[in-house]
Amino acid sequence: SGLPVYEASEVPGGICSSYYMRPGDNKRLYSAPEDGEAYRFEIGGGHWIFGGDPLVLRFIRSLVPVKSYVRRSAVFLPDKGVFIPYPIQSHLRCLGPELAAQALHEMVEASKASQPITTMADWLKACFGPTLCDLFFYPFHELYTAGLYKHIAPQDIYKSPVNLKLAIQGAFAEVPPVGYNVTFVYPEEGLNVLARQMASRSDVQYGKQVVQIDVKEKIIYFNDGSALGYEILLSTLPLNKMIEITGLAVDERPDPATSVLVVNIGAIRGENCPDDHWIYVPQSRAGFHRVGFYSNVDVSFLPASARKAQDRVSIYVEKAYPEGQKPDEGETRALCDDIVRELQEWGWIEEAEVVDPTWIDVAYTWSWPNSHWREKALRALEEHGIYQVGRYGRWIFQGIADSVRDGLMAGASLLSLIHI
Repeated sequence: SGLPVYEASEVPGGICSSYYMRPGDNKRLYSAPEDGEAYRFEIGGGHWIFGGDPLVLRFIRSLVPVKSYVRRSAVFLPDKGVFIPYPIQSHLRCLGPELAAQALHEMVEASKASQPITTMADWLKACFGPTLCDLFFYPFHELYTAGLYKHIAPQDIYKSPVNLKLAIQGAFAEVPPVGYNVTFVYPEEGLNVLARQMASRSDVQYGKQVVQIDVKEKIIYFNDGSALGYEILLSTLPLNKMIEITGLAVDERPDPATSVLVVNIGAIRGENCPDDHWIYVPQSRAGFHRVGFYSNVDVSFLPASARKAQDRVSIYVEKAYPEGQKPDEGETRALCDDIVRELQEWGWIEEAEVVDPTWIDVAYTWSWPNSHWREKALRALEEHGIYQVGRYGRWIFQGIADSVRDGLMAGASLLSLIHI
């Protein structure tokens, strides 16, 4: 592009990056070993490319070969030992006739009622009624939002589609899949290859973590002691971090975020291991809320010698925390042990060959009811020539394809300004 890019990490991609680990070894490899004998994982868990503008998907395909997949996901109720296809509200028959009838009746009644909705908890109750909320939505969101769901505004509501016609049909028969990620694509050789291809077209300087920005003098300070002047800045840093780094004042309480500890596991496949791509878990002893199965999406996530027999499994397990409340090394090690033990008890895995935790400080972004912090923060930065781009930069939920589109559009706009 001709414009310099400053990347905090030593490799491109941020959390959208794959890495490799050999069984019995704790060293991360950023390229696949020649013999292929390694598990492939991702920083922060599975990042599947769903939706997106057709032109953006064509751009991605021009850089790397990708494969297409049809989503397989479920809800697991550990106390009942039951798997229910996702979304639970479209598959009520799996709950048994009595519970299905009760849940369906409550959904119909909730659709007729006019209830004040301020928080995500309010919205869940107004859509799904008390039975489904108590069974799944409340306990899952307690874990997923680290307790925030009772206080934050409803958002990302398309993730839990509400369709009474489908709910009624699903109480008695099969229904078509719904949701924003029914199909998705993924690079054949991993996200790190896509990130490298994109980075190869740019002037990227690695190991350049921004620690402070003087917005009056327009100077960026890096953690290696260097500094750089700027005129216009595109930033993908989380919005709250950028406000902190610039020292700009926003006269409103910052919107909250949750952090996530993602534990990547390579293990011998258990006899009860599901075939799903990911599973939502409303209760677990270790406190995780989702388990994803990389190798159920594609066997290329397994060591080469295990791909034919598929007697191994590559997994990621997510546990949310209030932002920044990172467990220390001892707590993390104990949690990893607890997660492995619980998955073994469920029969999903046997012996774990690799266990590797990754920490995402700002993983999910939320808003307080009636908050204008996001708009005010973006405006404050723009007044100093700083433009936020992407999911965390703009404090919105979107997938990889939409973030790539935002970056391309922002970059093209900036280049046109320079050439005017």
